[in-house]
Amino acid sequence: MSGTKVYPGHSDVAHPEIYTLVGMPEQPKVKKPGQLPENMVRQFFEKGYVLVEDFFTPQELEPVRQATARLVDIVAQRLYKAGKITDLHEDADLFTRLTLLEEQFPGASVLVHKLGILPPVLGPRVAASPVWNIRTKLPNCVHGEIPWHQDSGYFAPNSYTTLLPVAWIPLLDATPENGCMQYLEGGHKRGIVCDHLNCYGDTWHVMLDESKMEEVLGVSKEKDLITIPVKYGGFILFNNLLPHRSLPNKSNEIRWSLDLRWQRPGEPEGLFGIQQPVLMRDPDQPDLKIDWSPFDESRHKVQAEFTSEKEKEKTELDTTITGPWMKQWRIVHGNRHTQAAGLEAEGPER
Repeated sequence: MSGTKVYPGHSDVAHPEIYTLVGMPEQPKVKKPGQLPENMVRQFFEKGYVLVEDFFTPQELEPVRQATARLVDIVAQRLYKAGKITDLHEDADLFTRLTLLEEQFPGASVLVHKLGILPPVLGPRVAASPVWNIRTKLPNCVHGEIPWHQDSGYFAPNSYTTLLPVAWIPLLDATPENGCMQYLEGGHKRGIVCDHLNCYGDTWHVMLDESKMEEVLGVSKEKDLITIPVKYGGFILFNNLLPHRSLPNKSNEIRWSLDLRWQRPGEPEGLFGIQQPVLMRDPDQPDLKIDWSPFDESRHKVQAEFTSEKEKEKTELDTTITGPWMKQWRIVHGNRHTQAAGLEAEGPER
């Protein structure tokens, strides 16, 4: 590494014992409703992911769809009152309305983003990670383009020893046409975070340094590539070191999805101290009442303070997103998000 700048996110230390079968907890002798069977848990540690089909009923997910529709309406009303749009498109459904708003006000989907099973995997004590998202993937929209990355590319290095399983839950059938997920199977086995770069296209997303990815992670973009469609009611559970991306949305509908994360209590959450995990299950507290108050504060507002003082002056209609991950990796492509963070591209672009 002599003569080469080392960025804060870089690490040469590997932790395969956390992410592979060695780290699989002893399985509960008495299964509770919703817990994954041992063969699925084993696949999670062996391959880095597991597809869980028919987990939710349509009735269980309908309130999530309704809540998402309310978020879209909040954005529409704000834009309308500010004179940014002339048509609220109140008759459009959840899977088309935001596209119509985006046509009038580019970046409307970003505003929605800003508003916005585990004991066999983690052991008996489980906490909800503060890193959760609602994803809007509009047809042919740059904001929804997600490049190859490891989730830990967004997190503080002290969390590289924390297993952070994420459940990716689509709110309709996710297909190759509308932008389902792709993974590089087994890319987690070395237990290491590869170098990432900032920022992808006109987004705030990190991207794996593909010049190093295959060698460092021991994967092949051709041989290990797997595309996983998910039927409505299912989800994919995968870990924070598995390389993944989503395909472009070539359909006529918005592909909505949720990211929900968990971790073991007391381990680093990776969010630079912005928010703390919420304890959800503890065998020593059978009557535990979950305290959701830490989730009340928008992390987007707080994380902006880690990049530039200018962020404090943003309005609710600002469509840029910034955060501390922008200082973790080399900026090879500057855009409006990096400019809002007060950061300049170092190049070269890739």
